[in-house]
Amino acid sequence: MQYKIEGDLAQVANLSLSAGETCWSSKGALMSLTPGVDWTLKIPGGLGGAVSRSLSGEGITLTYIEAKQDNQAVTLTSNHPGKILGWDLADGPILTTRGSFVAAFGRDVRIDVTIARRAGAALFGGAGLFLQKISGAGIVLVHGAGDFVDRRLAQGESILVSSGNLAAFAEQVDYNIQGVGGCRRIFFGGEGLFMTRLTGPGRVLLQTLKRTTTGTTSRSGGASG
Repeated sequence: MQYKIEGDLAQVANLSLSAGETCWSSKGALMSLTPGVDWTLKIPGGLGGAVSRSLSGEGITLTYIEAKQDNQAVTLTSNHPGKILGWDLADGPILTTRGSFVAAFGRDVRIDVTIARRAGAALFGGAGLFLQKISGAGIVLVHGAGDFVDRRLAQGESILVSSGNLAAFAEQVDYNIQGVGGCRRIFFGGEGLFMTRLTGPGRVLLQTLKRTTTGTTSRSGGASG
C-alpha cells in the first residue's frame, strides 16, 4: 500500500490500495473512498479487547477498510487542524495518546490498549491510564494538533512536556510525571501540578497545540468551543 500526505493547515492522507489490502482507521477519519473499497466497524483483537478499549477513550471500535479491487483510493483525515506523520513499525511499537491515532496498515499490524507503567503518570500525566499501542510490521499514521516536534532521545536523556502536548512515543520510552514545584508555578504557571517526563532511548512526537482529554485542541490549554 502506498500513501501520500497532503495539505497545510489540516492535512489528509491519501492511500492507494490493491485488491485485498486492508487498513485500520479511527472512527470519523474516513473522508472519501472509491467504489471498490468496503468498510465496516470492528473491534481490534475481538471482544476480548472491548472493555479495555472502552476505557481508553478511543472508542470500542475502529473502522476496518478493505480494497475489493485494484487501483482503489481512500482519503483519511482528522477532525482537527494539524499535521499527519507516518511511523514505521520497523523502528518499534508506538504508543498514541487520545485523539492522535489516524490509521495503521501493513502485513502484521496489531492494535492493543496498554496501561501506563507508572501509577503517577497514569493518574496525572495527561495521557491517561490507558494508551493505544500499535505494533507489528507496517505503518502508523499519527495526527499532531498544530505542528509536530520530532525528538529522538538518547539513553537516559529526559525532557519535560506540558500536559496535552504529547502526541505519541516509542514503547521503550519511560513515561512519568514531575511536579512543577513552587506555589507561584502551580497557581499561575498554567501547567497545573505536574508535567510529563519522558526518558530515552526512543522517539517522541510532540504537538504544538494542546489536545484536551475530549480530543479538542486549544492554544491556551482550555477547551475550545
